[in-house]
Amino acid sequence: MPMVNSSTDGGDSNRLIDAIRDMGKVVVALSGGVDSSLVMAAATKALPSEHIVAVTADSESLASNELNRCRDMAAAWGVNWQPASTQEMNDDRYLANNSDRCYWCKSALMDQLAPIADQMSAVVVLGVNMDDLGDHRPGQQAAAERGARFPLVEAGFTKPMIRSLAHDWGLEVWDRPAMPCLSSRIPYGTEVSVSLLSRIDRAEQALRQLGFEDVRVRDYGDTARIEMPTDLLVNAAELAESIFAQVSSVGYRYVTLDMAGLRSGNLNHMVLK
Repeated sequence: MPMVNSSTDGGDSNRLIDAIRDMGKVVVALSGGVDSSLVMAAATKALPSEHIVAVTADSESLASNELNRCRDMAAAWGVNWQPASTQEMNDDRYLANNSDRCYWCKSALMDQLAPIADQMSAVVVLGVNMDDLGDHRPGQQAAAERGARFPLVEAGFTKPMIRSLAHDWGLEVWDRPAMPCLSSRIPYGTEVSVSLLSRIDRAEQALRQLGFEDVRVRDYGDTARIEMPTDLLVNAAELAESIFAQVSSVGYRYVTLDMAGLRSGNLNHMVLK
């Protein structure tokens, strides 16, 4: 569980709220993670509910149950919510899974969000934060090219500041592990497919049922390389038999545990060299 510190003060929250208020109307790309959830919460503090629409991508690359989670979150805030069926799986550029995969994914999302925003005379907002700017994130470029804005960046929020403010505002997701799209588990150059995404999703769901909430299953053909925080590695070793049984049951011949632990954006390291 992430530690909470008091690095976020009222001034920071005011900057975030003011940035969104100045937009007038917003379409929030709601993924259910802490970043987009904080943007959504700030929008409800900045704007009337009728000036906010939350949209969640309905995609094969979304982990199981995330769509329902987002729907329920928006309902709790009293905000209009709708799913958007993105079509990235019909785009050969996305399926090729080169280092620009996220560009085509976010382009597909913007294809859905932009018309909604145009109809409302609203701005599309995404939960990009300051820490994201140093990673390989071509999706940010695709969104920005289409006029999307990043209020957390505009207000100067880092990930720890986001978690701190989310905790202060009572958001249940304040300490929720990051849930990047399932395609991020596939090494660049390996073609994305629905069957492959499903296998990864089922493997990760099985691990969560064993108590490992913050986990990634990196797919290497018949090998699953499991990443989790290093403080859970001993526990994982003790459950090795159950882990192997569950993960191999979805189609992996070899099941390995990465002793370096969980590293977000791990497969980007070759791109950033």
